[in-house]
Amino acid sequence: MVTSIKKKLFTLTSVFVVFASILSGCNTAEEAPKDTAENGGGGDATEGEGTYLERAYAGEFDGTKVSMFGPFTDADQVKFEDSIKEFEEKTGIDIQYEGSKEFEATISIRVEGGNPPDIADFPQPGLLSTFAKQGNVIDVSTFMDQEKLKENYNQSWLDMATMEGPEGDVMAGIWNRSNVKSLVWYPKAEFEAAGYEVPETWDEMIALSEQIVKDGDNPWAIGIESGAATGWVATDWMEDIMLRTTSPENYDKWVNGELPFSSPEVKNAAEKMSEIWLNDDFVYGGRKSIVTTNFGDAPKPMFDEPPKTWLHRQGSFITSFFPEGTVAGEDYDWFYLPPIDEQYGKPVLVAGDIYAMFNDRDEVRAVMEFFTTGESIKSWIQSGGVVAPMNDADPEWYTTDVERRMAELIQEADTLRFDGSDLMPGAVGAGSFWKGMTDYISGTVELDQALKEIDAGWPK
Repeated sequence: MVTSIKKKLFTLTSVFVVFASILSGCNTAEEAPKDTAENGGGGDATEGEGTYLERAYAGEFDGTKVSMFGPFTDADQVKFEDSIKEFEEKTGIDIQYEGSKEFEATISIRVEGGNPPDIADFPQPGLLSTFAKQGNVIDVSTFMDQEKLKENYNQSWLDMATMEGPEGDVMAGIWNRSNVKSLVWYPKAEFEAAGYEVPETWDEMIALSEQIVKDGDNPWAIGIESGAATGWVATDWMEDIMLRTTSPENYDKWVNGELPFSSPEVKNAAEKMSEIWLNDDFVYGGRKSIVTTNFGDAPKPMFDEPPKTWLHRQGSFITSFFPEGTVAGEDYDWFYLPPIDEQYGKPVLVAGDIYAMFNDRDEVRAVMEFFTTGESIKSWIQSGGVVAPMNDADPEWYTTDVERRMAELIQEADTLRFDGSDLMPGAVGAGSFWKGMTDYISGTVELDQALKEIDAGWPK
């Protein structure tokens, strides 16, 4: 991180304000006064020329500090800090990042206590929407060029960043990092040697599954055990199938609690999923093994010699659970989870990080603009394990074709939607939804009862 350079000039009043802030515990000692452009304040760009980002690169905000709080810790924090290092060196802005594994609880305490960071990273935008409704976040559309944003993001990203404010919709943040979920992994070399072909439609995927059964194997590797979070894998499958069997508008209503789980649309998605999950011939270990198999262990039999199973639907992160020494594009690859109903096009389920702004100063605006560029996560892309939602990220930055194609999938998607359970209230998305699907898959309850129990989890 860049060493901060104190401003050369402070008026006596400014010094007094900073000193008073220290005494009040408001954490503004690190902030320059907000009333002048010279001191990096908010408002119109009256000092210098160009966008806030251009002004930052011109050195206008040299010596300022921007606080940032998020969930990145350990290796992820190192990758994040590496990704902003060059920007800090070129602009003189010190981005002071603080990571916490208790981010969700801590950010609420800080915002409610009047001590928010300048920028916060939300991996679950449902929590951000709460702050947006309360009027706690800055509407970034008030200073960002909307045409540039439309050029650099699939429109769905901008739609997902638009949230309800106290006086109408606001753009509550910008997307900086994404993970792709609509992927089916397979052991590439063995797959091709067996003469199997990548399916383009859902029916072709089912036909492939039936062929694998005829050849003597169980096609699908599925496991949902994850300690206290057991069941989340099933919610991802449900979300992907919802996007393929009903409209994006219905998906949004479902996520918001306006379309109940007991509705025909949601029940249909569960039944479509059951065609695979409840078929003992299709699932490695049979239905009974799904609840007891850890999600990270589930794909490992694909890498036995010969493979014991062949297909595994999971997000882009799963490669970190593959056996050491396996090579992307050689030992494994992925195909897009095929469409079911062609009228809904080519939807993609994603997760990711949306950065929100709580304090409005020019240097904070500059940093937020920087985070809308592919350059802001270039080194992270090069280190592997992350996909850029921005169109200006150079495909050559990706170290493998496997990841490069994920970026293309996001850019070309007809519809992008965020992980639904992460958008639902915690009592449902990380509660009754997980439990209800687990109970159903284990055979404890029938589908109608499971859906009814999930609906009961919604806050009254």
